[in-house]
Amino acid sequence: MHPLMVQYRAVVVKEVRQTARDKRVMALLTLAPLMQLFLLGFAVNFDVRHVPTVVVDRDRTAESRDYTRSLLAGDTLDLKAEFPDERTAEAALERGEASVALIIPRDFQKDVLKGQGAQVQALVDGSDPTRSSVAGNAVAQFAVLRATQLASAQARRQGDLLPHALVELVPRVLYNPELATSVYVVPGIAAMLLLIVTTVIMAMGLSRERETGTLEQLQVTPLRPGILMAGKVTPFLLIGLVDVGLALCVGVWVFGVPLRGSLTLVTVATLFYLLSTLGVGLLIATVSRTQQQAFVGGFLFVLPAVLLSGVMSPVRAMPDWLAWVTYLNPVRYYVEVLRGVLLREAELPDLWLQLVLLALFGVVMMAVAARRFQKTSA
Repeated sequence: MHPLMVQYRAVVVKEVRQTARDKRVMALLTLAPLMQLFLLGFAVNFDVRHVPTVVVDRDRTAESRDYTRSLLAGDTLDLKAEFPDERTAEAALERGEASVALIIPRDFQKDVLKGQGAQVQALVDGSDPTRSSVAGNAVAQFAVLRATQLASAQARRQGDLLPHALVELVPRVLYNPELATSVYVVPGIAAMLLLIVTTVIMAMGLSRERETGTLEQLQVTPLRPGILMAGKVTPFLLIGLVDVGLALCVGVWVFGVPLRGSLTLVTVATLFYLLSTLGVGLLIATVSRTQQQAFVGGFLFVLPAVLLSGVMSPVRAMPDWLAWVTYLNPVRYYVEVLRGVLLREAELPDLWLQLVLLALFGVVMMAVAARRFQKTSA
């Protein structure tokens, strides 16, 4: 065996044994990501159901009651109370007891039967934009559907022909038919946890060795700095691959994330991604003198990387000037690869640009970190 390979194997074996003996580090590398994936997978939920709703029915007729009953038939809105006037309903919204208030005016049934326009007012609490948007859309869509049904029924009663054929929209949701939040969020959470584990633990591990003097002892041996660095990075690279495998298993079996694409493509993307995250961790370690500095440096990198990755909110929803910054974020490309492969069965022709950019980021970041590591070892 080549002498360099002997040195490399010795460093890898040493790092593996040292990491395995430290139960706290092993827990941070394996158990902590799984626990966080479980918690975040269940906690992060953008599905809006059972929105508390109050009703003010000033008409109190069969038509107004049927309208209210039909609107509340689904699981989006839940009837909490009925009030006699608008002021009481608004007070319920102010106290947070309800998020939507429906106001049905007087003469509602009379106007409907005459074919005249009847307005139903919906007061929506805008302090929660997601809930208010979904609730408002649900009320608006029902109003359009109900108006079409009433117009058709009236035309049939009068024996009139409709002036034009009604167009029925039949939506078909692809890739996530149930619109489950976990299917969309879990791949992003996996990328986020992998970033935190590999970057922060790598930075703190090397900083701890510098504090205890272990790194200096290795640097005065005949080991080349490149071999020493590669040997220290390899165990974290393997642990990162194991963490991704565990995250995929949890995502598929617990949260129902589909596994439609190629695992080989996911593995290649993960290797490129780990080069970036470990390179950043190594770079942070070379400029940090203590574990506390390494932790702060890792946090200052991880937080903006997650926020600008599209894990929680789409990149296209960001301002244009901020969206351009996301092109410098490897987390964004890894999330796009995971969601593309797992959810849409995307293949290499669909994701080649993301893979090329991930590889470019990984090589550049690892080269910069290696150069800095060699300087500190000299």
